[in-house]
Amino acid sequence: MLACSGGPDSVALASVLDRVAREDGFDVHVAHINHGLRESAWQDECVVLSVAARLGRLVTTQTVAPDGDDEAALRDVRYAALTAIAQSKSANTIATAHTAEDQTETVLLALFRGTGLDGLAGIAPSRPLAGDVRLVRPFLRATHAELMAELRRCALPYAIDPSNAALRYRRNALRAALGGLRDEFPQLDRAVARCAQIVRDELSDPERAIARRELRERLRAHGDLRDIPFERIEAVLDANPEARVFVKPGLTFDAGDIRGS
Repeated sequence: MLACSGGPDSVALASVLDRVAREDGFDVHVAHINHGLRESAWQDECVVLSVAARLGRLVTTQTVAPDGDDEAALRDVRYAALTAIAQSKSANTIATAHTAEDQTETVLLALFRGTGLDGLAGIAPSRPLAGDVRLVRPFLRATHAELMAELRRCALPYAIDPSNAALRYRRNALRAALGGLRDEFPQLDRAVARCAQIVRDELSDPERAIARRELRERLRAHGDLRDIPFERIEAVLDANPEARVFVKPGLTFDAGDIRGS
């Protein structure tokens, strides 16, 4: 099931999931939760209905008015409503369109609160909800700019939430401040996402964390670490144990040697 707010990121996710579903033969049900906190919320719902109709996908909309507009409270009631819809449709996965920018904001907000490692791990790529329903976030390593390119390709409508500009919300205030930093550091979001992944592996996948450190030490010992991107190291860790993986010209690794297979 796809959670679609009608905003550009979730509409881009709808386009991508629809295309993948047609190729791989699975169904996509679209769900929209309307909190009714602003007049334009009904326009967002209309956008979602239009997107689902153009994709030929079934859609469920539900109005859930929470007490107040606290971000955490809104999130809790929204996930509860989405889980109930998923269970009613016999769906065991809910996909949301959290992006690399969302990850950056989450990690920094946690850092500003003086968080520990759990907070620095940021948004998890997936987590269980109620029953056998699982939340997945396939776009955590994708940027908003990449999703806008998908929207230009698919030409689907999308809505802009005016509350995203309300600086009384901490996330929005941080987002505004990060605008200038992203101009100076265009890889900022990818870098934060990479750091969050490393911390998450330290907490939940110590075998991978150890393998990553061992590989980096090998590369450092040969003076090769500086010019090898994080993605090439991850490719070695993700490869079939029997595969020999290209790292850079003149340098390959047996994946099995790294992960102890």
